[in-house]
Amino acid sequence: QLQLVESGGGLVQPGGSLRLSCAASRFTLDYYAIGWFRQAPGKEREGVSCINSTDGATYYADSVKGRFTIFRDNAGNTIDLQMNSLKPEDTGVYYCAARFRFCGGSNYYSTDFDSWGQGTQVTVSS
Repeated sequence: QLQLVESGGGLVQPGGSLRLSCAASRFTLDYYAIGWFRQAPGKEREGVSCINSTDGATYYADSVKGRFTIFRDNAGNTIDLQMNSLKPEDTGVYYCAARFRFCGGSNYYSTDFDSWGQGTQVTVSS
């Protein structure tokens, strides 16, 4: 029901960087947690990172800790995912999604999120 628009996907070499953005209204970002998910070909959708709306707490999958950073941009209009030291296994379609207030802790699930963006393709390959 909420409008979410992802951007920033593309083709990048291993070890490279990419920044994804999830655009939404200020209302949405003030009151809804935003999670990033990804789905690789032939694999289940998995949570990548999430940020709470109220307290700004962040969560990361073990596979991306130390490499990815989730944050709200300076203008307050997007939730960005900065991805560094990218690996081929990071390849997949990345989605942002929203649920009210809180992510649900480090073990959050896609079924708990109400609104989804269209997805953006990330390909890490040499």
